[in-house]
Amino acid sequence: MNLLLMTDSYKAGHARSYPPGMTNMYAYAEARGGPFPATVFFGEQYYRERYLAGAVIRPEDVDEAEAFWTAHFGRDDYFPAGAWRRLVAAHGGRLPLRIKAVPEGMLVPPHNVLMTVESTDSDFPWVVTFFETLLLKIWYPTTIATQSFFIRRRIKAQVERSGGGVGGLDFMCHDFGYRGCSSEETAAIGAAAHLLSFQGTDTVAGIRLLQEFYGAEMAAHSIPATEHSVICAFGRDGEADAFAHQLATFPTGTIACVSDTYDVFNAVERLWGGALHGSVAGRDGRLVIRPDSGDPMEIVPWCLDALGRRFGVTTNAKGFRVLDDHVRVIQGDGMDFASIGDLYAKIVDLGWAAENLTVGSGGGLLQKVNRDTCGFAFKASEVTVDGEVRPISKTPVTDLSKRSKDGRMKLVRRDDGYATILQTQEPDKYAAADDLLETTFENGASVRTETLEGIRARVREQEGMAFPTP
Repeated sequence: MNLLLMTDSYKAGHARSYPPGMTNMYAYAEARGGPFPATVFFGEQYYRERYLAGAVIRPEDVDEAEAFWTAHFGRDDYFPAGAWRRLVAAHGGRLPLRIKAVPEGMLVPPHNVLMTVESTDSDFPWVVTFFETLLLKIWYPTTIATQSFFIRRRIKAQVERSGGGVGGLDFMCHDFGYRGCSSEETAAIGAAAHLLSFQGTDTVAGIRLLQEFYGAEMAAHSIPATEHSVICAFGRDGEADAFAHQLATFPTGTIACVSDTYDVFNAVERLWGGALHGSVAGRDGRLVIRPDSGDPMEIVPWCLDALGRRFGVTTNAKGFRVLDDHVRVIQGDGMDFASIGDLYAKIVDLGWAAENLTVGSGGGLLQKVNRDTCGFAFKASEVTVDGEVRPISKTPVTDLSKRSKDGRMKLVRRDDGYATILQTQEPDKYAAADDLLETTFENGASVRTETLEGIRARVREQEGMAFPTP
């Protein structure tokens, strides 16, 4: 890993493009808005400790970068290798940066500062924007954490509407996204972010990231489950044998079995509800049936009705039907933020309690987002040149929504939530305000460490905040 090669090409020479006499730079990151009324900040600790902490630039890194950028641009006067060698000598390879950020797991409305980055050595102010490419990647874990937070709120609303406790909510949206992710690191970061709001996953990489960087022990759980290769291996005429084998192999506890390999209607009605009824109903545990093809809005209600006929139902205190405790349904195909909420609302509209259903999501959970989903941006807002402090901002006449903030800023708590105070606009209020941004990194040292347990607690405390559920 060479940090000097982990930036956009054009940034490689910006140290030579900024004004002569520039001695300080200050920048900030924010989410400018999207489909969610607030964002759940997450992932800065991972990027900071994984990439920035310690002596991260070596003399040989500068040599390699110099050769690379010279070949890449076809000229040797763009990348300032000499400046980087001076930085390595002066700081022992540590980065002269100060990062401040909101606590991880905090729910912050759009257009508010989430993180600031400032240079700490007057000889190297340009390091701030050089590392924008890496630091702005917090958009991804923050977007996934935000999406899962509001998925949980949508499911919770249907649980409360249809009766039953919310004790099982942690496992009502399961992460099946591992194979659909663009890389191992994407899977790890995204799955970790999802686990702020839920505790069910098959994406092992996320658990391991939380163990390494967030002090977690076992952050999530799964259950024995089949896939189509298991059912197919018994032959087309052996589907009942495949199901029976699964029941016999795992005679206790909760298990899941995909049931649409051939004919989901036959599997539910005649196999699970017929030939294998006694084995399911007499088992010390729960069978979760997975009807994973077709229109979920039609197939899932049919499965609930069929299982209700075969295994029986009870009616809860709110008058909603609950399947016999030995059977439940999980839907994994086609599930994303919109369809998860719609499916839960559909079954509740039909008189079924939400607790009868679990959903799993893959690409719709971890890949159906981009930097623009929540409108993430990283902008320089202040520089010092020849001793003059200059608040700076972009204000494009063609799109004023992209106007950036100028000067230094603080995030403060208000009775109705949070607000960003700009030093340029309210200097007295800025000076007196208690800043919610905390120093997390300074001169190569990671100075704030949060645990998964603490972040989850913060997320839970905010579930009742007065933000509309999209």
